[in-house]
Amino acid sequence: MHPNTAANTPDRSSFTPSTPGTIVLAGATGALGLLITHHLRRRGATVRALVRPGASTRPEAESLQLQGVEVVEVDYNNLADLTQACTGAACVISALSGLRDVIVDMQTQLLEAAVAAGVPRFIPSDFSADFTHLPEGSNRNFDFRREFQRRLDVAPIQATSILNGMFMDLLTGQAPVVLQGPRRVVYWGDADQPLDFTTMVNTAEFTAAAALDATTPRYLRVAGEVASIRGLQAAASAATGKPFKLFRVGGLGVLATMIKVTKTLMPAEKEVFPPWQGMQYLHNMYSGLAKLAEPLDNSRYPDIRWTKVQELLANR
Repeated sequence: MHPNTAANTPDRSSFTPSTPGTIVLAGATGALGLLITHHLRRRGATVRALVRPGASTRPEAESLQLQGVEVVEVDYNNLADLTQACTGAACVISALSGLRDVIVDMQTQLLEAAVAAGVPRFIPSDFSADFTHLPEGSNRNFDFRREFQRRLDVAPIQATSILNGMFMDLLTGQAPVVLQGPRRVVYWGDADQPLDFTTMVNTAEFTAAAALDATTPRYLRVAGEVASIRGLQAAASAATGKPFKLFRVGGLGVLATMIKVTKTLMPAEKEVFPPWQGMQYLHNMYSGLAKLAEPLDNSRYPDIRWTKVQELLANR
């Protein structure tokens, strides 16, 4: 395992990045990847975006090129070409999204190429709640990340995973928690369990800063806001000027049963985020097992302004 742990890394709350270098970004045309690219460019980095063959003419790739990004088509099954694409990079970031063939297999190919090219640092596509303490089988997508983590931890490269809780943006509709119509905050379990939320923009900002920081530890944990269900209720009420009420569906056992039933009736196993997958994520958070360890690393890059839940809901 690479000796890259918080224990041997000094406090860098006043960190000043060194001269920006070339950053290779896989998954640059996805929603998070585009944001990471933007913030890397704002910090003066040279960005080389890896896209699959034929993808360089798509609108997202053309947008990257207009921003001054080098877009390189690469076959992930061709180690020589992938290694060439990584050559000269100070860090490789993966913002790839998908199932096991992407998170495990494709990221492993990217990792092998980064090592072969002599790249010193690698940031995997984790960007989630803290999956490191969850039992196998509690979240399919987290299982994939842990499988890749085991490969990454024995590779001769400095690795840094960025954990940011749930994307706060999901509270505006995709996550069935804050319901604007009936003005309810829906939950299972304990309304006082602390939960971690970070906007996608803040996650991208932090990732860009970390990519240019050669002293990052194995894990960086950030949250734009740590809020309980009661905290979400207060934020929603303040943001809208209308009172929200709590709606407790049941305990975590009820949610676990709902997950099993939903997975049986609507397996959709080839989808990255079928309904039961989102329910697994909520169960992980409500249980407290995926809670980010504190103190958080929010102050590592003092120029980042963290968006709060109330602000996000008010601007919806």
